[in-house]
Amino acid sequence: MNYSKIFTGCLLSLAIATQAQAATPQEGKDNLVEWKVVNQWPVGEKTLDMVHSLDGKLLYILTNKAQVKIYDNTGKLQGAIPVSGGVSAIDIAPQGEFLYLIDNGAKEFQTLSVAFVHTIDTSGAPFQGPADAPVTITLFTDFQCPYCSKMGPLIDEVLKNNPKTVKVVLKNMPLNFHKMARPAAYAALAAHEQGKFWEFHDRLFADQEFTQEKIDRVASDLKLDMDKFNADKKSPEILAKVEKDISDALKAGVTGTPTVFINGRSPQQRSPQAYQAIINEELQKKSK
Repeated sequence: MNYSKIFTGCLLSLAIATQAQAATPQEGKDNLVEWKVVNQWPVGEKTLDMVHSLDGKLLYILTNKAQVKIYDNTGKLQGAIPVSGGVSAIDIAPQGEFLYLIDNGAKEFQTLSVAFVHTIDTSGAPFQGPADAPVTITLFTDFQCPYCSKMGPLIDEVLKNNPKTVKVVLKNMPLNFHKMARPAAYAALAAHEQGKFWEFHDRLFADQEFTQEKIDRVASDLKLDMDKFNADKKSPEILAKVEKDISDALKAGVTGTPTVFINGRSPQQRSPQAYQAIINEELQKKSK
């Protein structure tokens, strides 16, 4: 189904407008219809077709230069995919993970998988596995998220199957409606300062009835230096690390937890098989 063609006639007219044509009015009203231009940017080439993702975050534009240009919803170019000169129409899967092409020149239909590769700073973050592993799994998590608590067995299986080639890095993405998620993130990173991050992580996820008393009890049970722990969890450095994690998550388009990236790629399915397929692809790239 072509989601965008129902909604984006105005934007398409902007994309293909030339100086010889009258500009689209910035705003107006006709009978029951009111409109207002909320965004526009130059495409630089003649547009033949366009579609957008169901959430409106990605825009795919087929140009007369035999390219499909992909923009985010601010007009930032994410990349361009070369296509046959005979391609005259395009469509996408709901989230843009597949691109569908109609090639009238060759009288063919094609499906292309599309993956967005994000560069995520993992320096200083807690990790499991070899520090120099060729494949990095970055996990954005929230300690109060019930779905995050179920990621442990999956991650353990992946690490067991790839002991020398995979590193798992945890970054915090405390959601605003989880009131104890941010204090838990601060506490876990404070435990990390004493080499007990993963033990602390496992204890928090084992029982998600969160209180400050529980957090302090876990720290005491792990025999942490409580004076240092209490100072570290309030320190500017720890607070800045959590804010940096949140910023990195937003830059990578993370909107919920858990979210996983494998060498910057986001798996479409949450399963050992799906993760392993991407890991194998990444290892194959490294071997070339």
